[in-house]
Amino acid sequence: MTKKHGRHTSAFLLLFLSDSPSYGALLLAKLETELPHSFSDSGDVYRCLQDMNKNGLVEVNWETQETGQPRKWYTITPKGIQALKAQAEDICLRYANFEFFLTQYENIAKEN
Repeated sequence: MTKKHGRHTSAFLLLFLSDSPSYGALLLAKLETELPHSFSDSGDVYRCLQDMNKNGLVEVNWETQETGQPRKWYTITPKGIQALKAQAEDICLRYANFEFFLTQYENIAKEN
């Protein structure tokens, strides 16, 4: 199966950011290690973060260190918490549809 881009990347990013502020590379690593199947790449992550910043769902702060490059840290905003709740509700509805699909598919597969 070919890799599909993550439809719910923003939901997972908001979920991770609701736990603690983070930067893009760390968020990508969390997607790749904590999700059973990650469909997002670095381009998806950074585009989502940019859109979420533009829409007021996250705030951005630059952190400079004595060594290495500055990092852009993202923090979820109250508006982002509301968006996370809406995403969770949407995913619950989709999950119910997926359960229906899989049940129906299992019944058909048993017959064939």
